[in-house]
Formats: sequence, structure tokens, C-alpha cells
Amino acid sequence: MSARARQGLTGTPISETAILAALGARSVVLVGMMGAGKSSIGRRLAGRLCIPFADADGEIEVAHRMAIPDIFSTYGEAYFRSGETRVIARLLESGPQVLATGGGAFMNAATRGAIGANGISVWLKAEFEVLMRRIKRRQDRPLLKTEDPGETLRTLMTERYPVYAQADLTIQSREVPHEKIVDEIVGALAERLAPNVDAPDAVTDGDSVP
Repeated sequence: MSARARQGLTGTPISETAILAALGARSVVLVGMMGAGKSSIGRRLAGRLCIPFADADGEIEVAHRMAIPDIFSTYGEAYFRSGETRVIARLLESGPQVLATGGGAFMNAATRGAIGANGISVWLKAEFEVLMRRIKRRQDRPLLKTEDPGETLRTLMTERYPVYAQADLTIQSREVPHEKIVDEIVGALAERLAPNVDAPDAVTDGDSVP
């Protein structure tokens, strides 16, 4: 019998209950490139697990009372990254939760260490074409305000993907319903945190979903 079909006394699927028990005070931290779907998928994942959702970029904007592009243009990237590190460290004290991070956050060694100590990291990995289609819909990506956004994106992917690969789990972000991606994350979390529990669509560490 699948975990989606097996319900606990509260109506919560057994796999989700086991994940929450195993998480304790840790957070599920979504990492990956801009356009990978961290916020939209993160909200749905938090709803599935019945825990809060937090968006690091949103928290930074609230703290500064400024949009992120304005922070970049006014104070520069180094200032933004310093604040980002502090905000994520603070948010990680508030688990369990699903935490969506900005595209550059996981590149910071201190932030990776804090996530490793206080969370389970999930890389939403997306191919170049997928990211470009999504990014073109928005004009609030300060790192892509260049003469050739596509080439800039490729450069960022080359720099960042080897670091993202250090995440605890990898799930392929692609053009399918968000709930399917959520199912795969839940399966991967169950496989890692509660391997004796029957869970749907389990994905092992570092595997991508075709």
C-alpha cells in the first residue's frame, strides 16, 4: 500500500508524519538557480507537510523595506550577500519549516554550513532552456541585467551547479505540475529520513528524476 493511501489518525499520510518526526527542529531548505521554482514549489511542499513556509528573499526585502533589485543597485551585491547570510542563519533557528533561498545563497560556505547543521537541503535542478523560459517572464533578476542574459545565465550555472550538487537531495525541476515535483521531494525526504516507511516516488541522494 502506498504512503499516499496509508493515513495516520490525524489524516496525514504516514510518510509525511515520519518525515516531520525525523526532521525535528530542522528545516527543508530549497536551493537552486533563479527560476527553478523554489518559492512556488516550496509553498506547496510546506502545505503538504503542514509546516510554515519562509522565503529568504522576501524576508530580506521586508527587513530593508526595499525590493532586491533596489538593494543591489543602491548598496551592491556584497552588501546584499552579507545580509542574506544573516537572514538565513536567523530563519534556520525557526524550524521546522520549508525555506526557499536565493540563487546565490548556497554559494556561501558559512550558509552551507548553517544549512547542513539545521536543515536538509534540496537542489531543484533545472536545465538552461527551462530557466530561460521562466526568467523571461520577469524583469526583477539583477544578475541578469546584462547585454547577453543567456550567456550570463550559462556562466552562473557553470559556477554554481558543482556547489549545488553538494545538497543532500537533488530533484529535477521541469515543466510538469508542481504537485508532481512536491510528490518527488516528499518521496526523497522519506527515503532519506524515514527509509522504512512506504513512500511514493522515492529519489535517492543526488539522483535526478528523468
